[in-house]
Amino acid sequence: MKRFTNLGLKASAILFASALFVACSNEQDPGTEYAPDMYHSIPLDPYSQLDENKYNPGGLNMREPAKGTVPRGKQGYNLYLSTDTAEVAGVELTNPLPYTEENLAEGKVLYSRFCAHCHGAEGDGQGLVGQKFKGVPSYTAGRVAELPAGHIFHVITKGRGRMMPHGSQVNPTERWKIVMYVQQLQKGETGTAVATDEQTENEAGGETITDNPVTGTPNN
Repeated sequence: MKRFTNLGLKASAILFASALFVACSNEQDPGTEYAPDMYHSIPLDPYSQLDENKYNPGGLNMREPAKGTVPRGKQGYNLYLSTDTAEVAGVELTNPLPYTEENLAEGKVLYSRFCAHCHGAEGDGQGLVGQKFKGVPSYTAGRVAELPAGHIFHVITKGRGRMMPHGSQVNPTERWKIVMYVQQLQKGETGTAVATDEQTENEAGGETITDNPVTGTPNN
C-alpha cells in the first residue's frame, strides 16, 4: 500500500512539473484570434501604436496638425502663436465672435460663474475672494484697462501669476464671450445692450431721431 502511495505522489509531482513547464514556456501557441478587426482598429489610432506606420514620418500614428489649421470646437484660438505669451496673443489674436447683445449677455453669465468671485461683479477686483487675497487688479485702472482681447483670452486659457488656467473649465467660444464682457467692464459698463450704427451716429451728432408709430417715418 505504501508503495502505491509513493508511486502516486511521484506521478502527481511529475504531472505538476510538466504543467508548470508548459504554462511558463514562451513556445506555446496562443491560438487563432477570432475577428481580429474587433481588437485591432483598421483606421490609424493616434493613441495606439501596434505596428510601424508606413505612411507617416517616424512611423508613428500621432502627428501634429497641419500648421494654420484650427481643430473643430477650438474656434478662434490660434495654436501657432509666434511666441506663446499673453503679450503676443494680444497682437496676433482677435475675437472671432460678433459683438451682439446675445454674446455679451452669455459672457456676463459666464463671467459671474468663473470670474466674479475674484474680480468682482463690476470688475473692480473686490469679489469675495479678491477682498481676502489682495492684489486683484481693477479692469478700469492703469495698464489692465488697455489690455487687448487676445491678451485677456490667453490669460483665461493659460493663467497668469496667482490666477490659475481656466482652459479646462470654459471652452474657447465661452472664453471669447467672457473676453467680450471683460472689455465691457474695462469701459466701466456692466450692461449688455449693444448700440446700433444708426444709434451711434445719432448720439454722436447730439440728435435723437424716433420713428412715427403710425407712419413709420422719422419725426423731425
